[in-house]
Amino acid sequence: MSQPFIFDAHLDLAMNAIEWNRDLTQPLDEIRARESHLKDKPDRGHSVVSFPEMRAGNIGLCVATQIARVEHAAYSPVAGWRSAAQAWGMTQGQLAWYRAMEEAGHLRNIRDLAALEQHLAAWNSHDPHAPIGYIMSLEGADSIITLQHLERAHASGLRALGMAHYGPGRYAQGTSTEGPFPPQGLEMLKEASRLKLILDVTHLSDDCFWQALDLYDGPLWASHHNSRTLVPHQRQLSDEMFKALVQRGGVVGLALDGWMLKPGWVRGQSTPINMDLHLQAYIDHLDHFCQLAGNARHVGIGSDLDGAFGREQTPQEIRSIAHLQKLPELLRVRRFSPNDISGILSENFLNFLRRAWA
Repeated sequence: MSQPFIFDAHLDLAMNAIEWNRDLTQPLDEIRARESHLKDKPDRGHSVVSFPEMRAGNIGLCVATQIARVEHAAYSPVAGWRSAAQAWGMTQGQLAWYRAMEEAGHLRNIRDLAALEQHLAAWNSHDPHAPIGYIMSLEGADSIITLQHLERAHASGLRALGMAHYGPGRYAQGTSTEGPFPPQGLEMLKEASRLKLILDVTHLSDDCFWQALDLYDGPLWASHHNSRTLVPHQRQLSDEMFKALVQRGGVVGLALDGWMLKPGWVRGQSTPINMDLHLQAYIDHLDHFCQLAGNARHVGIGSDLDGAFGREQTPQEIRSIAHLQKLPELLRVRRFSPNDISGILSENFLNFLRRAWA
């Protein structure tokens, strides 16, 4: 039996290629071996994402990011650039890499409904040379020097916008911060609406989250979030937040980062083995959201499997992104219907895009 099609709503492909210096066209074992001696990143030698592994897992479409934050203090616990211009330069380097991957036939940029349907038809024809599709998203808006730069980014293929990352941002308050949008953030919301961008509410402070739902009249999703009820942290979605997204027709992609799945995880100390972390924890978060919604139509996969962590911080069953194919059987055991499973793996996000781009 052929493997089901998977849509992953959050991967940091360009960050891994440009900042981590990973050649994602190579086999995973080779990527790990080439950096096994390095200690500059916590996931060196433990990566789980490459183009061959995406193909092996039938992950034919993803949301892929540009990301470059700005430091907002003399010392910042999260690394960033000293100016918006430098951050913009980094995102443009990432864009150049995406273009190079398109030219080499590895990736296809999906910008509208026609391109989406054409890509799905090509991929599902089982053409071994079909490129992997990607929808470009900006994770954190610090790199947008002016609103004219947002328009330029849209012209270059940007279709989703996350206005915050960790800490305070130029346009929004992010994870582990408090407070509403600054004036320039409110202006960005208006411009994003004019450009018909999908607003990704991931990483927003609680105040900014609720403001965004109140002020933004375009489509909303949360690309990589888990349940605050199961793992208490401001980075997660509360039950009220999730239900509000359901009311707006949103979809939430669930992440596979260990600390977001298991309470008590201490980054740098906990491991999948000593925390007994398995994919069942992922299903627990997913099922919790489904119970809140009363259906399985508002959840999907937003793995974040290359988001500065690897197999040292994933469920024990995940040693490659291809192992997302273990999810269907686990969902069947938990009594999800075939339609529910196909929705979670891809159709919920695909239908969201069909509505947003109609």
